Amino acid sequence: MHPYKRSQRLSVLLREEVADIILRKLKDPRLGFITVTDVELSEDLKIAKVFVSVLKTEQKDITLKILNEAKGFVRNEIAKRLHIKVIPTFEFLFDESIERGFRIDALLREIRKTSEED
Repeated sequence: MHPYKRSQRLSVLLREEVADIILRKLKDPRLGFITVTDVELSEDLKIAKVFVSVLKTEQKDITLKILNEAKGFVRNEIAKRLHIKVIPTFEFLFDESIERGFRIDALLREIRKTSEED
């Protein structure tokens, strides 16, 4: 018996496959450097929330628009690659955890700097 739920194992596999599809198959010149950070899969395996980060945050909106318009293509490619009973519907979202981490890091540096001055 596996130590993880099937949805967790499948979400890791989907993250890798979606990242490969975006890198190799999507040919939109407006797409910049995209990283697929996580995939959250519903318990019934029908909905997959794909979290992405982009190198330039000013391209966030156009990137999400392009990816959400291509979600049918991504779903079709996943169906070709994986032999699973239910192919999930994809929803692309921006991963804000990286920005949050940068803000926390900046605050901690500021606190450290003020405590050293005292």
